[in-house]
Amino acid sequence: MTMIARLAIIASILLCPAVLHAETLVVTADRMIDVLDGRVFENPVVVVTDGRITSVSSGGMPADLPEDAERLDLAGMTILPGLIDMHVHLTTTPRIGGFRRLNYTDSFWTTLGVPNARAMLESGFTTVRNVGADDYADVALRQGIEAGFYPGPRIVAATESFGVTGGHCDRNGLPPSLVDRDGEQGVNGVEEIRLQIRQNRRYGADVIKICATGGVFSRNTDVGAQQMTAEEIRAAVEEAHMLGMRVAAHAHGNAGIRAAIEAGVDTIEHASYLDDETIRMAIDRGTFFSMDIYNTEYTLAEGEANGVLEENLAKERQVGTIQRESFRLAVELGARHVFGSDAGVYPHGTGGRQFARMVRFGMTPLQAIQAATVTAAEALDRTADVGAIAPGRYGDIIAVDGDPLADITALEHVDIVIKGGEIAVDRR
Repeated sequence: MTMIARLAIIASILLCPAVLHAETLVVTADRMIDVLDGRVFENPVVVVTDGRITSVSSGGMPADLPEDAERLDLAGMTILPGLIDMHVHLTTTPRIGGFRRLNYTDSFWTTLGVPNARAMLESGFTTVRNVGADDYADVALRQGIEAGFYPGPRIVAATESFGVTGGHCDRNGLPPSLVDRDGEQGVNGVEEIRLQIRQNRRYGADVIKICATGGVFSRNTDVGAQQMTAEEIRAAVEEAHMLGMRVAAHAHGNAGIRAAIEAGVDTIEHASYLDDETIRMAIDRGTFFSMDIYNTEYTLAEGEANGVLEENLAKERQVGTIQRESFRLAVELGARHVFGSDAGVYPHGTGGRQFARMVRFGMTPLQAIQAATVTAAEALDRTADVGAIAPGRYGDIIAVDGDPLADITALEHVDIVIKGGEIAVDRR
């Protein structure tokens, strides 16, 4: 053997200590919800090695376990995959609404992401899709979490969400002097949209978020009105898909939803005003709905005290009930849903409350859980990594007392959170 070959072997050993010593966690429980097959798995034994699941079995321990494997026995509990929230805003808070935001410096909002990310993880959400953050703050949070500086979920970042001038994602409500100082935020026309997507990608975006219609929390917008043209939406989808990124479209109104579906958008956010034809179009095209049907309760109860303007509260009162009926209709017709809460409009860490609303408005408990696991993973195009307790995927596992298929509110109080084989929360 040559000296160069010997040095190469030594270097590989020094650089890859995991080859010499693999860290193994073995999780046992009374039952496991198998979201892939839609069944309950009794007495599961899940082995996680170096962050990924290596085996899932039932009954006795595998014979080849290393002697130093860590064991976590969750007697009486149900385990299921780490949850996925497809619509969050980590760098905001519902406690500061309306013009009160102007009391805070620009960089303040990034600092909110650290406790908000921790709250999401501790409530059982091991993966989140952050659909809009100024100054690429969601990328900064992702970097900090991945480097181990603070705890948080896996972040799929959209960076800057965008829409047209005067639209939902523009700087509405500010006087012209402030808009002139900070620069135009509206993105108009096919070429500007393509450039914005390329820039987002350059600075770390995993997904693209566009605003196709008006919204509840923007000023001077009609919540249901289409704002981006079909040509603009189509250009966004073409550019993002070419770069290997999926597209989420904020869309409340039916016309904007239809335009987004026809353009090939991957997920429709909010989807408040739906009719049968639009739902069937979504089913035919494979489009997912992400409908935040819990947060209206928080906004109407606490929004005024938090500084939310009456204009925005009026739009919330207008759209909340309609959105829930659209959700019920979409479930009945067989549309595919992912769990999207709009955390940030209500306090982070309380998103588990939405599961009960999803069941109240038409889903079975299993369907609601699948929306936040296997279906969400498919919408993210990350089925190799998250969304199920299955060999090869990350060891992202949560546990609750009792059986959430019998009482979905069990997911409002998650006792165990494991991310990548590391125990992040143990409340037993």
